[in-house]
Amino acid sequence: MTAGKWLKTACNLCYINCGIEVWVNDGRLEKVRGDRSSPKSQGYLCNKATRIPYYAHHRDRLTTPLRRRADGGFDEIEWDVAIAEIAERLRDIVDRYGGKSIALYGGGGQGNHAGGAYASGLIRALGSRSVFNALSQEKTGDFWVNGHMFGSQTCHTAEDVHHCDLLLVIGANPWIAHGFPNARDHLNQIRKDPARKLIVIDPRRTETAEMADLHLAVRPGTDAFLLAALLATLVRSDRVDQAFIEEHTVGFAEVRQALLKVPVEEWAAAADISIADLERCAAMIVAAKAMVVRVELGIQQGINSTLNSYLEKLLIMLSGNFGRKGTNQLHSWLQPLWGNSPNQTFAPTGDAIIGGLLPPNIFPEAVLKDHPDRLRCAWIDSSNPANTAANTEAVERALRSLELCVVVDVAITETARLAHYVLPASSQFEKTEFTLFNFEFPTNYFHVRAGVLPPLAGTLPEPEIYTRLAIALGLLPGDNVLAPLREAARRSRAEFAAAFRAFIAENPGAVPALVLYHTLGQTLPDGTAAAAPLWGAALACAKRSPQAVRRAIGASDEVTDHQLGDLLFDTIVAARQGTAVTRHEYDEVWSLISHSDRKVRLAIPQMLEWLARLDPQAAGAPKEFPFMLAAGGRRMFNANQIFRDPAWRREDPDGAMLINSSDLNELGAKDGDWIAVESVVGRLVVRCKVDDAMRHGQLALPHGYGQAYPTLDGERLINGPRINLLTESGNRDPIAGTPYHKNVAVRLALVSAHEAAAYQSQSERIHMRAAGQ
Repeated sequence: MTAGKWLKTACNLCYINCGIEVWVNDGRLEKVRGDRSSPKSQGYLCNKATRIPYYAHHRDRLTTPLRRRADGGFDEIEWDVAIAEIAERLRDIVDRYGGKSIALYGGGGQGNHAGGAYASGLIRALGSRSVFNALSQEKTGDFWVNGHMFGSQTCHTAEDVHHCDLLLVIGANPWIAHGFPNARDHLNQIRKDPARKLIVIDPRRTETAEMADLHLAVRPGTDAFLLAALLATLVRSDRVDQAFIEEHTVGFAEVRQALLKVPVEEWAAAADISIADLERCAAMIVAAKAMVVRVELGIQQGINSTLNSYLEKLLIMLSGNFGRKGTNQLHSWLQPLWGNSPNQTFAPTGDAIIGGLLPPNIFPEAVLKDHPDRLRCAWIDSSNPANTAANTEAVERALRSLELCVVVDVAITETARLAHYVLPASSQFEKTEFTLFNFEFPTNYFHVRAGVLPPLAGTLPEPEIYTRLAIALGLLPGDNVLAPLREAARRSRAEFAAAFRAFIAENPGAVPALVLYHTLGQTLPDGTAAAAPLWGAALACAKRSPQAVRRAIGASDEVTDHQLGDLLFDTIVAARQGTAVTRHEYDEVWSLISHSDRKVRLAIPQMLEWLARLDPQAAGAPKEFPFMLAAGGRRMFNANQIFRDPAWRREDPDGAMLINSSDLNELGAKDGDWIAVESVVGRLVVRCKVDDAMRHGQLALPHGYGQAYPTLDGERLINGPRINLLTESGNRDPIAGTPYHKNVAVRLALVSAHEAAAYQSQSERIHMRAAGQ
């Protein structure tokens, strides 16, 4: 038995990735506390992070590779057998259909991006550029807008909440979901300061809305009408920042003409917002010295989602709340999390590739469509589309029809159960990890985490999995070839750089990430070899923003610009609590715009045409499905799919559906009853919970449920709603393909006493087991 100690790492439950310390005793993670030495989060800790031990240790961990039998069961096989068989089948698929028939799905979740460079590098070496990712069912409409306005889809806005005097929150609930560093601390500071204000636009009177000076309870699905009416109100009364517009933007005249045509009164009525409240909102924006706009999936997964993102950016720009202290800005990157792919399409379906990513909503069509370039193989890494992508039935049908499906994960997920092969990865606390969720300005941070637990026997970290596969495929030379590079890295970074460039030039088929892992990586501290691919990113970051890097890491004048990137890389891999990587001056934000004149393009023709087509008569739910369901929302005890043991939850064990009491009374049901929710594609039976913060006709179900978890006797029971049984693949944004998850039209029905009793019994069995009874 080893003595317990506190070790530094980061939370893996949301993209803020707060620094934490974990108490590890005899190979088990037992306690969690905020890391006060973290330069980003400074000891902040939310309630969910305290439950991380339930992720680290549970009964559903994979410990050996699995191969699916014809009857749907699995055989345990050795790693060498699994790698050899998968390599042979991959070669066969590439030979018959080409590399374009392969897609990567995933490549990392909320806390694990270190494996992404290895997965994507291997897939690219096989000839594929097709990647599906959770980002592309959430954010790609925003990326598309950013590409037009700022010149690249990798331009991404940051939020200086700390210094704003007005925070405008649209479709987000940061008191529960966080979403920016130390969210509750900042919200409390705003609430207590009479000089600072909070506006919330959300159908529900959320926990954040309860704190607001103004809450606009918009009708579900009408955000575009409200935002356009708000912008039109500002333009009509000449309350835009004309000086800012003239100095920093292009295209205002076209935007102004489009907004002057907006019928403000009619569109405000469509959104169910009074003219008085609309005017009050406009007046608060004009009065603010520095406003931050904070948006989330409420408008990014809702009807008109890409248009919503455009209107939100127009509000920032026309009010002049950009590029100053306490406003929105762009941020730097160590390495962009997504790419820039304007005007690219995916041949089998014709859908846009945005940020280098394909939307999960088209995955079933990409597999099942009768097209010569349809997908034949899916490599699924750290993702669970059978639960998380729209239209579960269609996704499962597509997964079953693939010629090869391989899942790399830590647990036997719903997707893994449909795979041909399942490869067990070490968990996020058993290996080196980091994320590319680095969205801060003026100071941006990066955190490389060393493993704090021993790897579970039988598992491998992703770099080792992809190493074995690359060797079997002939994509990685033997150690005798790599050894000279490794020795060069030990002698001198400059010598290694020259040798590495020469090696890649002579071996264009090699996977660069794997070469770096086996050479430079072996010289890094604390076993952080998996972070080696960040070396190139650090060199590029230092070249792009040398002064910001110097400020962040305190580089002396003796450090040359040529040496700066190596010093940044060494600083990153050595700092167990994370480190600042760039520290900008506020006026440097303009250098982050990709247009050559550093000006924002306000007029996007496709968006102005969309705005002109908006029809308030089309808003709302159809008569046959009269309720509007927000599918997937944050609550106190739900997170992403990596929490599989239901015992981690201290409340809301069944993922209850929130419903206004008047709607429940009309149905003839009462609080806590089991009721049926039906959409055009599926049916769920869920527990209901009265919440009069909901609008009449509005419903909400959480994400992060629907996993099957084994009981003590081995039976697998599903905990809570598999919400994507209700969502439909075609209910998506016409540009980005992102789902309208926050606007799913459904109807409700009572269930029989027998069916209700069956669901109640299963719930009791799950939670008796979860409580250890």
